[in-house]
Parts: sequence; structure tokens; C-alpha cells
Amino acid sequence: MALILAAGFAAGGCQKPLFPEELPRTQFERYQTLRGKYRRSKEENAYGARQPPLRERLAPLEQQ
Repeated sequence: MALILAAGFAAGGCQKPLFPEELPRTQFERYQTLRGKYRRSKEENAYGARQPPLRERLAPLEQQ
């Protein structure tokens, strides 16, 4: 019986993500958003897959 209950809970999983995509993840991201220097966390590549924009996120803030 306990095994069936554990399997039921595992199959249900989480209904909502723990950290929604639209909320800032760190205090630095919130600071940049408030000052208009927000950098996207994901972008679509040529094949349609979502990946982090490394060049944009690693560039100094003065270059934007």
C-alpha cells in the first residue's frame, strides 16, 4: 500500500514551477531590471531550441 502511495505522489509531481520564469532570480537581476539593463536568460537558436545567450550575458554592462 505504501509503495502505491509513493508511486502516486511521484507520478503527480509539482504542479507549478518552484521559480517562475518571469520573477528575478537574484538581487542583481532585479537591480538590472529596475535600471533598464536587463539581459534575457534564454533565447531561441537557429533550430528553435531555447538556450542561454552567453555572449550577451557575459559582456560588460557598459557595452549595452
